[in-house]
Amino acid sequence: MTDLDVWTPDSLRRLDPEDLPDVAARVRELLVSSVSAGGGHLGSNLGVVELTIALHRVFRSPEDVILWDTGHQAYVHKMLTGRASAFKSLRELDGLSGYPSRAESPHDWVENSHAGTSLSYAAGLATAFAARPADRHRRVVTVTGDGSLTTGMALEALNDIGDRGLDVTIVLNDNNRSYAPTTGALARHLQDSRPGVAPSVFEALGFRCLGPVDGHDLGALESVLADAGAERGPLLVHVRTQKGRGYRPALDDRTEHMHGVGPFDTDTGRQYTLPQGRVSAGSVLGPCLVELAAEDPDLVVITPAMGGPSGLDVFQERYPDRLFDVGIAEQHAAGLAAGLAMAGRHPVLSIHSSFLNRAQDQLLFDIGLHRLPVVVVVDRAGITGGDGASHHGLGDFALLRQIPGMAIATPSTAAEMRGLLRTALRHPGPVAIRYGKAIDDPGPPQGGDGVTGPDDDLTAWQVEPAPGGVLVIGAGDLLPCATEVVARLRAAGVPAGSANARWIEPLDARLSALAGEHRMVGVIEDHWSRGGLGAAVREYLADEDVDTPVRVFAVAHDYLPHGSVPDLRAACGLTPDRITADLLARWTALTAGGGSLPG
Repeated sequence: MTDLDVWTPDSLRRLDPEDLPDVAARVRELLVSSVSAGGGHLGSNLGVVELTIALHRVFRSPEDVILWDTGHQAYVHKMLTGRASAFKSLRELDGLSGYPSRAESPHDWVENSHAGTSLSYAAGLATAFAARPADRHRRVVTVTGDGSLTTGMALEALNDIGDRGLDVTIVLNDNNRSYAPTTGALARHLQDSRPGVAPSVFEALGFRCLGPVDGHDLGALESVLADAGAERGPLLVHVRTQKGRGYRPALDDRTEHMHGVGPFDTDTGRQYTLPQGRVSAGSVLGPCLVELAAEDPDLVVITPAMGGPSGLDVFQERYPDRLFDVGIAEQHAAGLAAGLAMAGRHPVLSIHSSFLNRAQDQLLFDIGLHRLPVVVVVDRAGITGGDGASHHGLGDFALLRQIPGMAIATPSTAAEMRGLLRTALRHPGPVAIRYGKAIDDPGPPQGGDGVTGPDDDLTAWQVEPAPGGVLVIGAGDLLPCATEVVARLRAAGVPAGSANARWIEPLDARLSALAGEHRMVGVIEDHWSRGGLGAAVREYLADEDVDTPVRVFAVAHDYLPHGSVPDLRAACGLTPDRITADLLARWTALTAGGGSLPG
């Protein structure tokens, strides 16, 4: 099995056991070389190489269903189901997805990437198979990390599977980590498990437990999985693996074991730096919170297992008793923030944009309804790149603006981010601050904290009007694009004004007057076209009876695939070239055609 083109479950099953270590070594070589080129999830996949080989030798995918939770650990599964030779295109536009993809292979059942979902899928599949005699022989296996079991959805599914005695085999990939070490009482319970001594919590839920077994011993893995395949009913196979296995730089990375990485040097594991003038947003957030916490003893920070990726390590080192990592439990994180605020603390809830959806009920009713002063810092907003549809932050503004009294900000520079965060912590109600993975850092801020106007004015935009011309509104990561569009319009002889909409809810009270003195408004944003800033501007102007035409440049309301950020922005038409050409055509029609615009 040396030719990548013939790596399939059938060819894998034909191999002699003594050939398997060579396969595992080649898989790891391909993992490192592929991920080093374009980034992705490395550590978790290095840890499941032997487990994936054993699964595909014992079970017969896709007749038997193998589900991957959270999905970022499915690279090896992809390689062994006929896609190894295409791995050079990993996470590129029109290339292989970094998660399971139904469009790529019948071996991929779902396109999941959020933790804790696979057990519910498994319950549904097993229920359906049991109802059809022709399908009752089919097995449903889910590979679930120990970190995923901190999610409420996973615990709900465990309760249902055990109660109904469903034919589901859970392979618990226990590496004691999500991004960081797994937190919580259940994690400690798993650590205490010994061979022949089942974790009692699972037995109490109705599961028969096998293991723990060494997740890198191919013989032991095949034996225990074969035993599981011969049984029926709820089963849990406890497998202990090592994240980053087989690649020294990943093992030496004590923070994340190279969980999610950008392009890196394969010899050293050192990641390449961001372009000049750009820094990671976390490198701004963490030190800023440390500074603010020194001034405010009531400031506390909450993260649902994303402390490292969000830049909170520096805060945890300085204030370990004031950072609460609740595991992958976004709903509880938001509810905890509400309780802390009720008791007079000043909570900052750090959460990725694509995970914000999970806590919407708590944001709406536990925080919003009580008008609690919780600051929600929304990381990974906008088009995020290679992680694909479920990780782009394209709907957070639409969700947040449903919450009455929720103020929403979006900084475009590190200085603005620091200033807006300081302002948010002084606001008496809930505030959200959304930003991307990286942020512009052109140098020391001019004029204090980077926010002009009174600290308590949540509507202050930076505006440079051009009465009688085009007003271009930009915000956040796409403000530089908006600035370039303004420059190009002016170079073409079109009077163009600009607005930095750094507070997007509430909108600037001057907006109706600003729009009224311009002949056209353009809004540029990295959000879905429905429910975003452009939609908010249109609604506001309609309510104010301002009929200035508004052109919105945003992401179409559909799931955006994976790819680099520049490639995806180009595909969405969010480039200075495309936007300038559109506005020039509309301006020409408006000025030459008696006020009418093309459709």
